Amino acid sequence: MRKTRGRTRMLLAAVLGSVAALILPGQVPPPAVAPAEEEIRSLLQSRLAPGSDAGFVVGLVTPAGERVIAVGKAGPGGVPALDGDTIFEICSITKTFTAAVLGEMVERGEVALDDPLARFLPSSVRLPERNGRKITLLDLATQSSSLPPIPFNMNLGDMSNPNAAYTVPLLYEFLASYPLTMDIGSQFLYSNLGFGLLGHALELKTGLGYEALVRQRILGPLGMDDTAVSLSPAQRARQAIGHNGASGQAVPNWDFPVLAGAGALRSSVNDRLKYLRANLAASGPLAKVLRSCQEPRRPTNMPDNTIGLAWLTEKGPTAEVVWHNGQTGGYHSFIGFDRQAGRGVVILHNTNSAIEEIGFYLVDPRRPRPAGR
Repeated sequence: MRKTRGRTRMLLAAVLGSVAALILPGQVPPPAVAPAEEEIRSLLQSRLAPGSDAGFVVGLVTPAGERVIAVGKAGPGGVPALDGDTIFEICSITKTFTAAVLGEMVERGEVALDDPLARFLPSSVRLPERNGRKITLLDLATQSSSLPPIPFNMNLGDMSNPNAAYTVPLLYEFLASYPLTMDIGSQFLYSNLGFGLLGHALELKTGLGYEALVRQRILGPLGMDDTAVSLSPAQRARQAIGHNGASGQAVPNWDFPVLAGAGALRSSVNDRLKYLRANLAASGPLAKVLRSCQEPRRPTNMPDNTIGLAWLTEKGPTAEVVWHNGQTGGYHSFIGFDRQAGRGVVILHNTNSAIEEIGFYLVDPRRPRPAGR
């Protein structure tokens, strides 16, 4: 979840490896057949190095029902146990919760998408503008604010937990000094800073901290009791240990004291399945809000992808997939669904190695099967 000068580590995979089989114009693609559990296990196992202490937990929603599949380990010696209740960092999937809070506040009439960001920050804060245009909440939520992926005054000397020492004064200092390099709203530029700033603005508007705000507006109504920023002792005992995918070494967890809206949440697959079902549902708690967040609003720089409030929609030749992913120093996450097929998947992995190909394949099995390591 970070960017350095001359080196970008975007959480969104620019190349998804998801080129589908050729479908002729007007031809209806054959129905997708969900992979058998044995095939899924084989696919996941093929992504783990021999002797790895890492693993995957996958949650699937299909018209035939739900499945949870765990492969590998949550830590050395298989401790803690790896299952649907194992806690992972969900990384940038947090952004979809920040967007849901925004959508819920719009539904209540507390804010509007075209409200300028400056309205919610202290009057002493100087925000960047360009050509007379101010950054709005919609610009932040659609990754088109023109703010960079991370603030350049973040101390990146220790990348084991790069956000931990970042403060509100440093945030305001950066905003006052940063000259926008492109027109606001003109281009897609994935920004952890932008979404962290959106969460910060909503905190100030409501007077609640990020975790309390998300719990009150989203987690509580959806019955999601196993999703949090600060874990209880019982949850910490169930947390998978994060690993560097290249070295296989265990790495520290990441903390987001200021930019929580970009990636601070931790959760389990069983709780993710509640969220997945809510996003697929036509009715129920927050159904209207969640659907409004999925609605495509602006283009992106990825072929066939548009963006709503955080959520991306990829229109492929065989399916339209709504999705988001994420990465921190020791974890990778994916959530995606095909509303028309009633199929969705969430994948949590305790290394930072990419898993997007697997996610898209499990949502739409008509795509080519991903390769192993």
